[in-house]
Amino acid sequence: MSRPHDAQRPFFPFGNPFRMISPKGSQLSSKLLVILNNFEETLAEKFRKLDPKETGDVLSLSWMEKAMKSLCETHSDVKNLITALELPVCDWDDKWIDVYLDISVKLLDICNAFSSEISRLNQGRLMLQCVLHNLESSSPEQFIRASSSLDRWRQHISSRNPRFANCGSILESLRETLDLPKVKNSAKGKVLMQAMYGVKVQTLFVCSIFVAAFSGPAKKPLELSVSGTHLWSLSFTNLLMNVNSNIRNRPSSGSVAIFKELEAVEANVKKLSPLIRSGEGTVEEESVRSSVSSLRGSVDRLSQELDLLEKEVDGFFQIVLTGRDALLCNLRANGPASAQMQKNIVER
Repeated sequence: MSRPHDAQRPFFPFGNPFRMISPKGSQLSSKLLVILNNFEETLAEKFRKLDPKETGDVLSLSWMEKAMKSLCETHSDVKNLITALELPVCDWDDKWIDVYLDISVKLLDICNAFSSEISRLNQGRLMLQCVLHNLESSSPEQFIRASSSLDRWRQHISSRNPRFANCGSILESLRETLDLPKVKNSAKGKVLMQAMYGVKVQTLFVCSIFVAAFSGPAKKPLELSVSGTHLWSLSFTNLLMNVNSNIRNRPSSGSVAIFKELEAVEANVKKLSPLIRSGEGTVEEESVRSSVSSLRGSVDRLSQELDLLEKEVDGFFQIVLTGRDALLCNLRANGPASAQMQKNIVER
């Protein structure tokens, strides 16, 4: 199987696969322009809806859920675009397929890291629910147990997930290969390349925000610059500018959390802890009840948002996975893959 020899391998390298689809020098027809413009206008609207000027604080689980849902929709949109373009897999060469499988594995790895962090946060949520259960009693012994559980929760939530150790390097490697590959002899290939460029930009943007939010306050999102020739370029540039401003101007609270739902829980834990430590909660019973109520409300909000976000992350994982499966099924339908490709698929 052939492999590219350049130092950088394109993110979705469609260069050669379409050389047999249309004659040399082909131009975009009105039908192809409509397909491309519809895709880019839809993407521009997605970027506008994610702008923090419209949605509020960008570093929140609710915003992250909207961003992941939007990303899932875009990946579905590009699958529909491929169908509309009628680009048969049998016209793609082995090296494109090999690189696509490699990139999709990286996206699945990133999704697994996100799911792992959501599970870790859910473990912390269960710890807090045990605390709230203990505080239903006013006995000093239960207060002491609850205080100890809050200490364990703080240690748990301040630890870092090792699954994120490689996410930054994965995103950086994808960012470095963001430039469009050249398609000289295929009008359909040019349409697909422009659409894929938008998909790549949104994927890198959303995933980089997730990595930053899940990795702690010290982590910053990737810097991205895009070509201004696309219908969505202005809306994305405005989104990026407002997101960066939102993150940069975020007040420092000393919290280990970077998104607001967890910050609210942490603030309530900090308020409740001294009231129940060593059984002192029996002295200020009204303050304890108020603090417990506030903590329960913030934990419920965190639980709700984590559940919604988990659903969208799982959905993105399934979209990437089913895309791989569909590609492999098409390869089998159009003939056996090369021995080397089969070996690569098994290894992955």
